[in-house]
Amino acid sequence: MDDLKLPLNPVLDDELIDDADDANPFDKLREECGVMAVYNHSDAARMTYWGLYSLQHRGQESAGIASADGHEVNEYKGMGLVSEIFTDDVLAKLPGHMAIGHTRYSTTGDSALLNAQPISVESTKGLIAIAHNGNLINLGTAKERLERDGAIFQTTSDSEIIIQLIAHCEKNTLIDCMADALQQVDGAFSIVMMTRNRIFAARDPHGFRPLSMGRIEGKDGAPDTFVFASETCAFDLLHAKYERDVKPGELIMVSEDGVTSRYFNTTMPQSSCVFEHVYFARPDSKIYGRWVQQSREEMGRQLARESGVPADLIVPVPDSGVTAAIGYATESGIPFNLGLIRNHYVGRTFIQPEQRVRDFGVRMKLNPVRSLLEGKRVILIDDSIIRGTTSRKIVRMVRAAGATEVHMRISCPPTISPCFYGVDTPSKKDLIAANKSVAEICEFIEADSLAYLSLVGLTHSCTKGETSEGLSPASFCTACYTGDYPTQWVDVAEILPARALVV
Repeated sequence: MDDLKLPLNPVLDDELIDDADDANPFDKLREECGVMAVYNHSDAARMTYWGLYSLQHRGQESAGIASADGHEVNEYKGMGLVSEIFTDDVLAKLPGHMAIGHTRYSTTGDSALLNAQPISVESTKGLIAIAHNGNLINLGTAKERLERDGAIFQTTSDSEIIIQLIAHCEKNTLIDCMADALQQVDGAFSIVMMTRNRIFAARDPHGFRPLSMGRIEGKDGAPDTFVFASETCAFDLLHAKYERDVKPGELIMVSEDGVTSRYFNTTMPQSSCVFEHVYFARPDSKIYGRWVQQSREEMGRQLARESGVPADLIVPVPDSGVTAAIGYATESGIPFNLGLIRNHYVGRTFIQPEQRVRDFGVRMKLNPVRSLLEGKRVILIDDSIIRGTTSRKIVRMVRAAGATEVHMRISCPPTISPCFYGVDTPSKKDLIAANKSVAEICEFIEADSLAYLSLVGLTHSCTKGETSEGLSPASFCTACYTGDYPTQWVDVAEILPARALVV
């Protein structure tokens, strides 16, 4: 993609120039991807479009939809936001009663149209299209073997490995080939697949990434519509009722005969990404059978119990810190207010994966409310600190608006290790918590005090109550906070260059 550019002649102040030569673009963890599928609806592509619209927060780089009518498959993909790509004219070219869709932020593979999904492959099994959320980690040998067997890869995305394994499988039925392919790959995958007449959905045996199934009741005796989505907030827009999660290690098929399910691996302990509850998912979604809003409010309450400090005002860093800040204010009794106002109309210049523009975007995105902050002891609530540069700028901004004290509270533990399961994180050397103590981070961001939520407090917050549906603290992957990874592989320091070579 082209280099990103600032507006002409921007006015940069000292605090922006401080990091002008800082080359690493990560100041927040990046959302992974969102997937969507619809079966048995007369306007399936448009329904998929609305679902992707609800999942836009999971990826703003590219999007695509493939539709089928039982005979033909049509596909359209583009770079940019869902609303920019899919006009009425485009959706009219995607007929059929079923469709799958994808909105992408690249975690592997290049940021280019060729890696936009769904990815389709024509084989002896027929045409198969796939949309994938997650990252695979054992790609090298599988890709080499497939290429020896004649596979021609269209993309540099790891997602194509799955579909090529299916295409080159020698088992008798397509569903057997899918199960066999999914047993051969390791890592994170929540996927939807489509042939000319069937929809499939599957999750990896660890259940790293979310995937849910919903239903729209048919009118006047008509068959029901089935939908799958990365988050249940997509169901709300479609008036679909949440049925259940796709289980870890489960492969579901929807056809004219109804819904069938089989398990291809049930031997792995569940290791669902806890950061979905901390940051990625929308608060109005149910993830792993639990409402995100409930988890985040409890994180804020637990954070107040663990690290309370005298203050006059609770201020969230918008938008991701809002729900935890509400919980913190409720528990502490300190007033909550929106002391930082976010500009939601900043262009995609500042959310592209290859952002080379330094932190001018902080000033464009956030503005302090001086009338609320002046003369106050302020507690800032945010969901995470990755590199620390943005946090430092926000602390300075609040202090410059007249706050007498600025205390930073983070609703998760320090992030000390990269993720390789579908989250775009910097290497360990660029994670501030991997290289500095909490006291050193506090000094770097220039706060009066800094505290993180404990790991026990986090997992407790995501399981407390009656709506956890069997979740326990051990159900989560917390590798980014502990460095203990659920899968077997080479040392983390070696996997980064290795991964770059195979995707």
